[in-house]
Amino acid sequence: MPDFFVNPVHVLAQADVALYWPWAGLMLLGAMAGFFVVWVGTKDTRRDAHEQAAALIEVAKREAQVAGEEIKQHAERELEARRAEVNRELDRREIEMDLRLREIRSHEESLSLLDHQLSQHSERLTRESSAIKQARDAIRALSKSLRKRLEGVSQMDADEIKRALREEVQLECQDELRAMRRQIVDRSEQDLQNEAKRILVTAMQRMASRPNHDITATIVSLPNDEMKGRIIGREGRNIKSFESVTGVTLLIDESPQMVLVSSFDPVRREIARAALDALVKDGRIHPASIEEAVKTAAAEVDLNVQQSGEDAVQRLGINGLRPEIISLLGKLKFRFSYSQNVLDHSVEVGFLCSLMASELGLDPNVAKRAGLLHDIGKAVEGDYEGSHASIGADFVRRHGETTIVVNAVAAHHEEVKPETLYAGLVILADTLSAVRPGARAEPMQTYIQRLERLEKLALSIEGVQQAFAIQAGREVRVVVNPQKVSDEQAKEISRVLRQRIEEELQYPSTIKVTVIREHRFTETAM
Repeated sequence: MPDFFVNPVHVLAQADVALYWPWAGLMLLGAMAGFFVVWVGTKDTRRDAHEQAAALIEVAKREAQVAGEEIKQHAERELEARRAEVNRELDRREIEMDLRLREIRSHEESLSLLDHQLSQHSERLTRESSAIKQARDAIRALSKSLRKRLEGVSQMDADEIKRALREEVQLECQDELRAMRRQIVDRSEQDLQNEAKRILVTAMQRMASRPNHDITATIVSLPNDEMKGRIIGREGRNIKSFESVTGVTLLIDESPQMVLVSSFDPVRREIARAALDALVKDGRIHPASIEEAVKTAAAEVDLNVQQSGEDAVQRLGINGLRPEIISLLGKLKFRFSYSQNVLDHSVEVGFLCSLMASELGLDPNVAKRAGLLHDIGKAVEGDYEGSHASIGADFVRRHGETTIVVNAVAAHHEEVKPETLYAGLVILADTLSAVRPGARAEPMQTYIQRLERLEKLALSIEGVQQAFAIQAGREVRVVVNPQKVSDEQAKEISRVLRQRIEEELQYPSTIKVTVIREHRFTETAM
């Protein structure tokens, strides 16, 4: 700083300006005032400069921080992009390496397969070469023997040559033919038995069987016992009119609030039941209302019959049956054989025939058609001579069924000879449906009586010691006296017993007869 500003009075004194003191004082005051003003302004300016610099530094720091964050984020994005690109490149190279490894493996497998095929071809060529060599040797030996034979044949006539060749061929082939025939027969019987068992078991397992209940009568419930008097009517005119119109018999006894409808024809019995049920609900019972109720019930039963036949055909998926056949099938709904509903039995036989035909490679549609129609003769009304099998066969033949179906219907009880495999399937399916567990039922008393009659029939034959009915009456075992009955006589007893069972007994399915003749020797060591 200049000396003037440090000590202005001393400077002025040295400058020898005392003469100008008033002006010097003013100048001094002005200088001091200017210095003060300058100093104050410089201080404010410095403070402002410091504040602006601090603000600029703070802004610069924030901008630098933001720029640093942006640079960092940009660097991270660039790094991530490079890393993804590197990963893609690695994946691509890995896929290429995998493909190349697969190609190499496939080439190796192809080479190994070619090596195996070449080895097989080599072995086959070796075998063929060996076989050709053996055949060449055999031909040479045969040529030598033939030459020798020709030398001998040249001295024989034609008949001697034929006879010699025939004897030689018979001797060479007899043993081989016998062994081959035995092998074929044994194997065929075993194969047939195994295949038959498999088909039967498969067919029965695929059938969803259900038990049948014993249905012996039709009962109509009454609201009270007074209704019995209305049904009988004055002097019995109502019950007489009802029985004459329906063709059934009404059994009115002391049983409370019930009437029994009896008739040999199940369709008539069903019409009578429906009509009587409608009359009881209406309450007005007289000859005119009886005729009207019977007509209405007959129309309802006819509709039910037609619907039942169509349902059976639809269940089996059969097409092309005539309406007359469908209507007659529906009547089987009201018929029972040993408490087994005949219509359900026919449908079941159709299913069984279809399943077995499929196993044997036959047409299942033809088989199920024959199975469904096999018992249709049981529903044919009128005076027809012959069994239901022959009646049913004649009926379906007149309504356009094929000869295969007609023969299957006629032969299902073996009254005529089966001509096709379909007839055999119907015979087998009919037996299976009848003898399967729960298919048919009979009262306990009837069952016991049938077994007792079977045993008594066997015991009535001379020479029989014991007889046992087993397997629910499907087999009878007979024990004969070995001292009185020979083996031939035991065989004759089995035949005679079979004939008597067929002639004198009524039974479902079949009965097997087994005659046992044996000697027993017993000693006791003491």
